[in-house]
Amino acid sequence: MTSARLRGLPAAAALLCAGLVLAACGGGAGQQASTGGGAPVEGGTASYAQPAGSTPNWILPLSISGKTATFNASVRFALWTPLYLYTAENGPLGFDAKGSLATATPTWSADGRTATITLGGLSWSDGKPVTSRDVEFWFNLVKANKTAWSQYVEGNFPDNVTAFTTVDDKSFSMTFDRAYNQQWIEANQLSLMYAIPQHAWDKDSDAGPVGDLDRDPAGAQRVWTYLTGQASSLDTYATNPLWKVVDGPFTLDAFSTTGRVTLRKNPAYTGPDAAHLDTVDMVPFTSEDAAFNAVLAGDVDYGYLPIASLAQKPRVEGLKYRVQNWDAWAINFAPYNFNDATAGPLFRQDYIRQAIQRSVDQDGIAKVIWKGTALPTYGPVPQQPAGDFLSDAQKTNLYPFDTAAAKAQLTGHGWQPGADGIVVCARPGTGVDQCGDGIAAGTRLQFEMYSQSGSPETDAMMQELQSSLAKAGIAMTIRTAPLNTVLADTKPCAPGAQCGWQASFFGSRGAWYLDTYPMTDVMFSTPGTGNFGSYSNPQVDSLEDAARLSNDPSAMQAVSKEVATDLPGMWLPEPVYQVSAIKQDLQGVSQDPQAVIHPQRWYRTK
Repeated sequence: MTSARLRGLPAAAALLCAGLVLAACGGGAGQQASTGGGAPVEGGTASYAQPAGSTPNWILPLSISGKTATFNASVRFALWTPLYLYTAENGPLGFDAKGSLATATPTWSADGRTATITLGGLSWSDGKPVTSRDVEFWFNLVKANKTAWSQYVEGNFPDNVTAFTTVDDKSFSMTFDRAYNQQWIEANQLSLMYAIPQHAWDKDSDAGPVGDLDRDPAGAQRVWTYLTGQASSLDTYATNPLWKVVDGPFTLDAFSTTGRVTLRKNPAYTGPDAAHLDTVDMVPFTSEDAAFNAVLAGDVDYGYLPIASLAQKPRVEGLKYRVQNWDAWAINFAPYNFNDATAGPLFRQDYIRQAIQRSVDQDGIAKVIWKGTALPTYGPVPQQPAGDFLSDAQKTNLYPFDTAAAKAQLTGHGWQPGADGIVVCARPGTGVDQCGDGIAAGTRLQFEMYSQSGSPETDAMMQELQSSLAKAGIAMTIRTAPLNTVLADTKPCAPGAQCGWQASFFGSRGAWYLDTYPMTDVMFSTPGTGNFGSYSNPQVDSLEDAARLSNDPSAMQAVSKEVATDLPGMWLPEPVYQVSAIKQDLQGVSQDPQAVIHPQRWYRTK
């Protein structure tokens, strides 16, 4: 999983909704898992089972590539309050004022270019007030280090901000280079922002003085280097004085390099979203079986059922858990590495990508392997709920499963089956019936899938893909590693290089959790920082630019159609984030489709 939040992925990339609830966000995208009575009890503790083999590895509210998984966002949100939080806490997705630093969505100027934002009355844990200067500090660091920031897309934030103006300690304005789609700005741009403690962090070494280094680009680069360096030392997270200065409902009480995290209620929190529980323990597991055994033993308050164990739902409910799917606003795909020296020339052929996609039995995989807890992905916009952004083209499978048709497509372009059934290029060249540019005679049609480990369903899906692709004449080998390793290794590389990966899968719990305005620029635009495979389509770039400017849903529908058709990766079924098992006396829990938790809202009942 990523944004996931591979929130652009990559992350990595997670769901955010504009202050105005959008049609695409409606109907059941978020589910409340709280059901019940019992008198609320303040205090106490709760334990939460982290996804198997997936543990937090980044604390800083300045994200970098390879550190964008949703479980990092869960920790970050608990410690530092985002400028704008969007959740499904109350049913439909929308602006969550209680969990935001801003008191309301922005006030816009008449020309639609300037947004003015007012902050609430939060304070840092050392007693200093949170001010506009702290937001400016975050902005200056991102602006001076934008290419290292995981959310950067050339031309987007912060490039499109022409002025950051402090009005007073509690308000500031941002002027953009043109009038954009305000839903996109609020949900996909301003939601990325934080206040971070300028009075404690604006320095370039442990012993260095705190000053206004961020207001000079060179100084901001030194501060970035210092802070990201400190954030790379996971074993010091619980003791580093930097991370003690927070404005969120929790402080960090413990953090182990194995991934165990303990959050403690912040006694100095001054906002409206204070924690009810004294502590929350985020527990790591090396396998889904181990996590499920903890549920069966009653050792975790908020766990999950492996897909293979769904038949044991009645048993789990008998142990005083409630069981509920945690759905997601996400898509799933395995990106292709278009720059890889060996596989890149293959992936750059439209007909080869189409033949690969025709060899993916999404319906069968979703039904049999994921036991009905996954939905096929046909393009860059989540299939459900089917809102205004989904094109007619993406509502159906443009490349239905048909290995015979896939093989015919290959042989029609000059490939012939070898002795083992895998096709070999027999007619090199760039003609309409030839193999294509960069493909030499005798080339076998093969590639490696680099896949995350720890999920039996993912392992089974990879084996099914390997088998069905072979029937079409395509060889796919499989290499596995833990999720964080796959995420770290899956990165852009220079054209013609041996990059260490050819196709990559990290979507056992969903690959990409999307912003509410489901812009695809992070992963599919030519300069996108989450565009790990260096996919480039000028038509997609142009359509995405139009969607950033227009409030008309047809602009995003055009992106949906083009990306669904062009296949920047292998579309694969999108599973539910998990099938949760939540103790009946733990209330206030929501199954937020952005795949993050809000533990300050949990409470015990008696």
